[in-house]
Amino acid sequence: MGKGWARGLLDEGEDPDPRFTLSNERTFLSWTRTALALIAAGVALEAFDLPALGEGERRTITTVLLLLGAALAIGAFRRWLITERAMRNKLSIPAPILVPVLSFGIAIVAVAVTVMVLVR
Repeated sequence: MGKGWARGLLDEGEDPDPRFTLSNERTFLSWTRTALALIAAGVALEAFDLPALGEGERRTITTVLLLLGAALAIGAFRRWLITERAMRNKLSIPAPILVPVLSFGIAIVAVAVTVMVLVR
């Protein structure tokens, strides 16, 4: 993605208050930090031999964490772009799809790990 998408965005509507643009950027960075944390958790889970988890279980949870982190990273950029575009065009900002995806994803991983630890 070169200058094309940025130029296209900046040509739309009018510049919002810079504080809103900077706030949108901080929100993007927060989502990105969360994505990195999920990826780091997946890498850590794969790197350490946890006796409570079998090989297949560990790989499954690792894969879910890594995919959730990747989806969140992509979703963060998409959310930033949608929000910036809405602000430039004085439109309502749509509800974020990232919130339920992240919440349910983390809940599923937490329940799965809890069950595996308690069953062993």
